[in-house]
Amino acid sequence: MSGLLDLLNSDLGKQLISGASAQTGASESKTADVLSMAMPLLLGAMKKNASSQEGASGLMGALSGKHDGSILDNLGSILGGGSVDQNVIQDGAGILGHVLGGKQPMIENALSTKTGLDAGTVAQILKIAAPILLGIIGKQTKENNIQDQDGLTGILGSMLGGQPKENQSLIESLIDSDGDGSVLDDVADMVLGSNKKKGGLGGMLGGLFGK
Repeated sequence: MSGLLDLLNSDLGKQLISGASAQTGASESKTADVLSMAMPLLLGAMKKNASSQEGASGLMGALSGKHDGSILDNLGSILGGGSVDQNVIQDGAGILGHVLGGKQPMIENALSTKTGLDAGTVAQILKIAAPILLGIIGKQTKENNIQDQDGLTGILGSMLGGQPKENQSLIESLIDSDGDGSVLDDVADMVLGSNKKKGGLGGMLGGLFGK
């Protein structure tokens, strides 16, 4: 099963980077930097949410309904032409609010500091990426006939696992590095690299694009 590394280097990933870049005016390389750091964080947060029965049930409901992967059939029209469909962006805002909660501004500011893009641009890129990421997960769950919590966390874990092994283990350990059960309390440190574990998430994932 393809992980995030394969995804961001695939035609779909390039389409996402190009579309988000055209929408926000950010360069494709900066957009790729944001996505290479943000996608694992979103995926890690979803995996953490799915570790509870309630969280898994909510996510399964979304994946079997609106986010069943059908968005991927229409990416050309959604992302093409330099203007992303506003319904997609509104949907993305809702997903980010649900997955990241009150920590969303902190994460956007951290990514802004790391990439040099302003936080508003980062927020726009995340809103575009979130529904597409959910669509990819939805397609995977449908293709693999996933019906339960274990299957769902397995899918999310295998997508995270598509990166180099050392990155995977670091992400797993850093997702909740202070052990308090919250995937997001540590995100700013992870992304900004102030976490002392090998340069934080930014250093770990910078290699996705050979930087």
